[in-house]
This record gives sequence, structure tokens and C-alpha cells, in this order.
Amino acid sequence: MSAILKREDVKKENTWALEDIYASDDLWEKELEELNAICKEFSSYEGHLTDSAEMLYNYLTLSEKAEKLFERIYIYANQALHVDMNNSKYQDFAARANTAMVQLQSVTAFSTPELLSVDESVIRGFMTEMDELKLYETKFERIFKEKTHILSKEEETLLASVSEVAGAAGDIFTLFANADLKFDQIPDENGNMVEMSNSRYITFLTSPDRNVRIAAFKSMYKACGQFKNTLAATYSTNAKKASFYAKTRKYAGSLEASLEPNSIPVAVYDNLIDAIHTHLPKMYKYVSLRKKALGVDELHMYDVYVPMIADADKKISYEEAKATVLEALAPMGEDYLAILKEGFENRWIDVYENEGKKSGAYSWGPYGTHPYVLLNHNDNIDSMFTLAHEMGHALHSYYSNKTQPYTYASYELSVAEVASTCNESLLIHHLLKKCTDKKERAYLINHFLDNFKGTIFRQTMFAEFERITHKMADNGEALTADKLCEIYYDLNKLYFGPDMVSDEEIKYEWSRIPHFYTEFYVYQYATGFSAAIALSKRIMELGEEGVKDYMKFLTGGSSKDPIDLLKMAGVDMSTPDPINAAMDMFGQLVDELETLI
Repeated sequence: MSAILKREDVKKENTWALEDIYASDDLWEKELEELNAICKEFSSYEGHLTDSAEMLYNYLTLSEKAEKLFERIYIYANQALHVDMNNSKYQDFAARANTAMVQLQSVTAFSTPELLSVDESVIRGFMTEMDELKLYETKFERIFKEKTHILSKEEETLLASVSEVAGAAGDIFTLFANADLKFDQIPDENGNMVEMSNSRYITFLTSPDRNVRIAAFKSMYKACGQFKNTLAATYSTNAKKASFYAKTRKYAGSLEASLEPNSIPVAVYDNLIDAIHTHLPKMYKYVSLRKKALGVDELHMYDVYVPMIADADKKISYEEAKATVLEALAPMGEDYLAILKEGFENRWIDVYENEGKKSGAYSWGPYGTHPYVLLNHNDNIDSMFTLAHEMGHALHSYYSNKTQPYTYASYELSVAEVASTCNESLLIHHLLKKCTDKKERAYLINHFLDNFKGTIFRQTMFAEFERITHKMADNGEALTADKLCEIYYDLNKLYFGPDMVSDEEIKYEWSRIPHFYTEFYVYQYATGFSAAIALSKRIMELGEEGVKDYMKFLTGGSSKDPIDLLKMAGVDMSTPDPINAAMDMFGQLVDELETLI
């Protein structure tokens, strides 16, 4: 494996075009000044927000202007930093953007309490009086619904003023994991000592050479284990923050505080875990099959990512990956494909790893500008699926932003993984459909099963870990490194079953999961995957009609509650049916793979 490039050595065509947000850093500075000036204007509305329909409308207009400015400022600063976390200039930009966030939240903190200080009939009367306010009807209704959780003006201002400190745990984890955490070098397949990194870890775990996998596994968790107490304190601080906000806002607990504002019943979260528990025997059969296919006396956690089908993996360049994704998404229609090509050809994507670059992958971007995708591409099938996944996010954002007004453009976290995973499902079905080789088919089924394992089983295990640990934080119990390790290790044994050796080192895995700092996010991968399986099936079976229904979801933003948006697309996530159907497909694929190997 080649040395990791420095940022300045990456070819321009493989970097994202941040100049599409700001042509220069000076323009960023100028808009930051403009935002600071706007923030001073809000004081004239405080205490007068509900004096008249015109006053309320003018405030909402000014607020949206400020939010759009802030969004550009914040995203540009952080995306510039994410491609080189060691860049002190953009560390400063990101810090100042955080300060701007706190300022904006503080000067607008009075608005919701003031809206709730008057009878709902007053606001409804304003909408009758002024047509322009009708746009905000859904926004108002959501605020009214949360009335018991909104605090006084003074309390809301205080909470806003400490939001920067409240987010510190996540910021510290990101910098530590991506810039400061160092790993022992490991030998590659040829015995050459190579660098280990967060981004390269999973690639090493897919190596057919077991010694490489073992070395990477031990390097990763030696590093994490050395800092277990620091990482436990960071995780615990984040959990305590969530608990503090939940109690302050009078929610029953951290989980309720996360789900209820998005109209997601806690039963959806609990039902997911319960449903997956009932299907764990299917997972155990998969693990047993993996052990048999790899021909090992013991299956270890470092054997989880390597393909079960030897020699079927092939190198897939980034250009080949783009071409295949375009073919696979053809059922989505010409308009969808045209936007996808636009993203490929106009530097929406930051493609390859470089020194200091944030690990993993994501899609982000401000309203009024195209979406952006961060990758750490390797020339393999996993990276091709990551490309399809992240462009699913990107096009979801593109269509929501294009169709919805700013107020409803951002889709809720609870459905954030649906479009991305639907793309992955369409991709695997495309690959299986054109596959004629028995061995290659077995390899592809294995890959799809690994997606199930990683996206449903693994993320549900993460979700259960969060439910346990956040409940402890809610109850004032200490989240020590040893306790976190014990909880995680026991869950790992439960989810992987009797044929998996749960290596001692795996107890540290919780300490390297970045999504834990957006609490109660990961369950949505599992529910989103289940919904995506159902939606992709409708698209393939119904053709244009299925796409038409699906586009209602893609263009919906947050104009309706998440469960209602998915119902419009043809899937009801208020029941466990989509999860059970996905698990039935998983079981069928395990059975088919057993006949092929």
C-alpha cells in the first residue's frame, strides 16, 4: 500500500470544489461579519414577536437569512478543516464558526418561548391575516406540540450560550481520533511495514492474509486501549450532556428527547432491538457459514470483513465505480441520472485519503449550493458501495433543497439513511442480475450479507449499547472505561453467537465509533436499511410508478413527519413488518450462499 499523500499533492480533480460556496476565504470573512451584524438586529424583535403578523413575518424572514448565512459559514469552515485536520487556519475558522453558532442561538433563543407565551389562536389568526405566514404552519404546529419541553426565554438563552461547551466532547473525539491518535505500523502481504490509519483499518481487515488482519486489529485496539480512560471520559461527558438536556427539557430520558421532536415513537427504537433479537439465529447461521467458508478452526473478530469467497474480489477503480453506479441506478430515470452525472463531473466529491483527512465518508452542503461528498476511496467493491451510498444522500439533499422552501428543506435524521441505502440495494441487485459466474455470485451475495450484518445487526447492537449506557447516565450511574468495555463485550457475544471468538480487544470498539457523538443516530441505519430494501423492491417491480412514489419521499424534506413521508413512498415503519421482511431476505440469502460454497 502506497504512502498517504499530503493534501497539497492531491490532484485538483479529485478534490471537492469548496469555491462553489466561497470563491475565497476573504468572502467567508465578509459573510461572517455580515452574520455578526444581523445578529444585532434580533434585539428589536425581542418582547415584540407576537405584536402583529407583520412583526412575526419579518422576524422569520430575518431568521432564515441569518440561518442560511450561518450554514454556509459553518459548513465551509468544517469541510475545509476535514480534508486536513492539522490545518491551523481552518481549525481557527471552525472554532469561529462554532462561536457564531452560539451567538445566533443565543440572540434567537427568545423566539420559541415568546411564540408559546400566547394562545395558539393568536398565531393561527396571524396566518389568516397574512398569507405569507401560511408557509410556516407546519413549523408552528411542531413548536406547539413541543410546548411542554420549551423553557423560558432566560433559560433558552442560557442553554444556547453553553451549546459550544456542550458539543466539546464530540469535537475532542474527532480531533483525537483523526489527528492525534497514532497506530503501530503493520506488515502488509509482502512483509513491508506500512502505516495504519482509521481510514485504512477496514481495508486491512479485508486482506486475505490473516496475519495482516491480526496485525491491524491489534494495532487499532492497542491504540484505543492505551487511551481507554480518556475516551471513556469523553463518551461519558457526551452521555451526561444528553441526559442534562433531556431532564432540563422535561423528557422522560435521553432517548425520548432524541426521538420525540421528530415524531418517532420510542416503540420504533425498542421494536427494532426486539425484532433483531428474534432473528439472531439467522445471524448465528451466517457466522457459522463464514467460519466454514474461511476454513478456520476458530472464527475471530478480525475475520469478519474478509470476503468468504477467495480470489473473487477484484480491483475497481474510481472511474469504474462511477460507471457501474450509473448503470445500477438507471431504474431511477433520466433526471436522477443527470444530477448524478453532474455531481461526478463537477467536483462534488473529495475522493481519496490524504494526511490529516477525516476518516469515513459523508454528504453535506449548504442550502443554495450543491451537496458535497467526502470519501476515502480505495479501489475495491466496498468503496464502490460507499460511493453509491453517499451519492444517495447527496441527491436526497439536492431534491429536497430544490423542491422545498428553506424551512422544510432539511430532512430528519430518522430518514437520513433511506435514500443512501436504497442506492446500495439497487446496486447489489444490478450486480447480481448481470452476474453469470457461480463464484462471483457467491461473492456478491456475501457482500450483500455483509451489508445486512454491518447495517442492521451491527448498528442495532450499537443502538442497544447506546440505550443501555444513556439509561445509566440518565440514572446518574458512572460510565467508566471498564463498565463500557464490559457492556460492549457482552453485546458483541450476544450478537455474533457461539461460533465467534469474541477477542478481548473487541471490548474497546465502542471507543472508536464517531456516530456515538450524535446520540441515538445509529438505529436509523437499521430502520433505514429495512425501509430501503422495501423501496428498492418497489422501484424494481413497479418501475415508473415505484419511482414516482419514491420521489415523493426524496422531494419531501421535512414537510411531513418522517413516518408519513415513508408511507407516501409505500413503506410503513410504524410496524416491524419492514424489519422482519428484510430479515427474511437475509435468511434466504444465507441459505442460497450455503448452496454455492
